[in-house]
Amino acid sequence: MEINFLALLAAAVSALIIGAIWYNPKVFGTAWMKAADMTEEKMQGANMAKIFILAFIFAFLLAFALQFITIHQTGALGMVGGDPSLAKPSFEAFMADYGTAFRTFKHGALHGTIAGFFIALPILGTNALFERKGAKYIFINAGYWIVTMAIMGGIVCGWQ
Repeated sequence: MEINFLALLAAAVSALIIGAIWYNPKVFGTAWMKAADMTEEKMQGANMAKIFILAFIFAFLLAFALQFITIHQTGALGMVGGDPSLAKPSFEAFMADYGTAFRTFKHGALHGTIAGFFIALPILGTNALFERKGAKYIFINAGYWIVTMAIMGGIVCGWQ
């Protein structure tokens, strides 16, 4: 399977777009600032170019990883050692029958949501506990990642 870099870029951009909406003061931004003990003064001193560039790179890495969670054909490819030219003829027949099975936005969004609940939430929750942050902080941030991973998963799985 070839890597769809356009899908990965679109998924990474989607994380920034969802973040701009999610953390908008009219959505969860004000509540997040309070829960995170963030002030306007702290936000003014930030290097926003650095933050957005790194956020995009991290989102790209996450999109890359989501391919392996959402696209089941990568598992089939792994079963033959990653090189389909070395596989038995049955692999080609299998891929002809199932090569695009479950390659939909809906399926990717399902697996992205599951990954958000079972990967992002526990990581963010653990960090927040040690940072002495409250439940509101955990739910706002984890909610963002659950929604974002659903959209990202949908994009990387559905864009063929």
